[in-house]
Amino acid sequence: MSRRETDFSEPALIRAAQEDSSRFGDLYERHVDHVYAFIARRVRDRDLAEDLTSDVFHRALTFLPRYEWRGAPFGAWLLRIAANVVADKGKQADRERPLPDPEHLPDPDEASLEDSERRAQLFRLVAAIPADQQRVVLLRFTEDRTIREIAAELGRTEGAVKQLQFRALKSLRARLGESDG
Repeated sequence: MSRRETDFSEPALIRAAQEDSSRFGDLYERHVDHVYAFIARRVRDRDLAEDLTSDVFHRALTFLPRYEWRGAPFGAWLLRIAANVVADKGKQADRERPLPDPEHLPDPDEASLEDSERRAQLFRLVAAIPADQQRVVLLRFTEDRTIREIAAELGRTEGAVKQLQFRALKSLRARLGESDG
């Protein structure tokens, strides 16, 4: 048995798939469950999640020759593709959704000016925290990502991501308290 046949490291599997696309199945088997779970949590429709998972791996296979190993998990690259596929599907659904009847739209005067100001203030405060904390907050609370997903994407441990989130929230609470005072 050659060294190549016994080398199951992720970089080796990627190189093998780049050289021979029929070897992509090894990467697929290693990551399909995680990608499917990631998508299923976002679309909450089994058939759609299966279709989108298929799209992710089709795109991954298409772009695999251009993929460069940089030490980050291959799964993080797949999750980025999955996030894009889900976002594209959401945009498509928005384009296909009919516009609401103007008679049933809320009165703009009913919108809370205070709420809008509070949100704007929060965005300014988030923009003022360190970039790594900002990224964690945005991924966690605007993209509804799990700690594990964020860790994979950022190439950090889950503990490090939790610590970044803790520091960011502590800083935001303090700054929010200062601005309210």
